[in-house]
Amino acid sequence: MNWQADGHDVVLAVSGASGASLGVAVLDRLTALRIRVHLVVTDGGKRTLAHEVGPETHGRMLLKAHTWYDNKDIGSAIASGSFPVSGMIVAPCSMKTLAAIATGVSETLVARAADVQLKERRRLVLMTRETPLHLGHLRNMTSVTEMGAVVMPPVPAFYNRPQSIEDVVDHLARRAIDLLGLSLPHQSRAWTGEASFTQLNTAIGSAPKSRA
Repeated sequence: MNWQADGHDVVLAVSGASGASLGVAVLDRLTALRIRVHLVVTDGGKRTLAHEVGPETHGRMLLKAHTWYDNKDIGSAIASGSFPVSGMIVAPCSMKTLAAIATGVSETLVARAADVQLKERRRLVLMTRETPLHLGHLRNMTSVTEMGAVVMPPVPAFYNRPQSIEDVVDHLARRAIDLLGLSLPHQSRAWTGEASFTQLNTAIGSAPKSRA
């Protein structure tokens, strides 16, 4: 991989929540942008990747990443605020990982790396994956938001009329990257008004339904 010498470094964590394909899509999109990805996959994340995407997925992700770390290695580079990165995405973010970040319990590298983003005032995007939510989940989301994180549940955008699950996942991955606020071209498809989307969908043979 021909990495940009003056490009961005981004931490990507994949936890054990359902939605493992989100992490794969974020990695694919970041590497396509020549961003150096520092990857951490939890044990739960490895299991979910194997179950939802395929047993070889984790290995392929390690090959694509610029650097990868064991989640138990709390002495690695990304555990220190002195190591310069442009931000971090947790995709997906389990409620266990969310709780660790919200309470500052940095017993794993994922939690510690996220804590570093907050203390260094860097962008932290959490693609929290759970439903329905109980009060503890909501309080943890409030806590991390108050500390500066961006909570981004992977809610599909239906306005762009996705034709497949891959379309939904790709849009969410692009949206998460946009939220890092890097000096990059906008990745996700922006809403430009109902008229423009109506014209596009009519052109491809999918006329919009009238609204009640």
